[in-house]
Amino acid sequence: MSAVIETRHLGKWYGEVVGVNDVTVTLGSGITGFLGPNGAGKSTLLWLLTGQLRPSQGEVSVYGESPWQNAALFRRVGFCPETEGLYRSLTGREFVMLLARLSGLGRQQARTRADETLEVLGMTEFKNRRIGTYSKGMRQRVKFAQSLVHDPELLILDEPLAGLDPIGRRDMLALIRRLGDAGKDVILASHILHEVESVTSRILLINRGRILAEGDVHEIRALIDRHPHHVKVACDRPRELAKRLIGSNDVISVRIDPDASALSVETARPDAFYSHLMGVLAGSDLDVTAIESPDDNLAAVFEYLME
Repeated sequence: MSAVIETRHLGKWYGEVVGVNDVTVTLGSGITGFLGPNGAGKSTLLWLLTGQLRPSQGEVSVYGESPWQNAALFRRVGFCPETEGLYRSLTGREFVMLLARLSGLGRQQARTRADETLEVLGMTEFKNRRIGTYSKGMRQRVKFAQSLVHDPELLILDEPLAGLDPIGRRDMLALIRRLGDAGKDVILASHILHEVESVTSRILLINRGRILAEGDVHEIRALIDRHPHHVKVACDRPRELAKRLIGSNDVISVRIDPDASALSVETARPDAFYSHLMGVLAGSDLDVTAIESPDDNLAAVFEYLME
């Protein structure tokens, strides 16, 4: 898989304030989530990737080229910033057309693409209204439209769901998934973990300008051996299952739920435990109705890493 983005010892600071600190990472194609709390350094890292900031140290490349003062590369990248830089006196259509022209599209092509993109974002009905009359969610859709209008290869989205209602968030996430399925490379930066989890399992966890972890949820979870992994198994005879699991090297503890409908298992070796559990169940007449783990989600992983 060829690299879409590469950084080597990348750093950016503002006086004594460090925005990005010694980041070395290689990202391939597809959708990647940048996760971190507000102020973690996500936006600074995105500004470096889009050539809006020059690194204080290290190197960054996008499709093998430096983004700094690289107009040809800009045309291959679409950027939806967290902050608003909209011209409130323009209509949504005029604004998206303007950004399309700045990305190299001719007048007629820009007009056609603007209409098509605004339709995809559900803004056709409102495209001829001035941006100053838009709600926060409508402005967010126009920001997304301008990043997409020139059909870029790489989309870099900084908190693109801010200001959207639940239906709007659902529709935007569905659009991001479709773009990934269509072959676009996408960077989605967010502090809301379940939203990123719904479009990709490939993540970078960022805090204080550093990459805390990189990989998918399970790979990152495997890095945290000091935090036992919890698995809940619902079955008809949890005590019988507990007897068969206790004593295994991959089981730390077993607890029967108060209503005796399930048991909760602690393990520091989840892959080995799941394999062991399947072997136990295959040779028994136990009726298992559910196997779930609250640790198999980004929220739990992020909480552990932040500790």
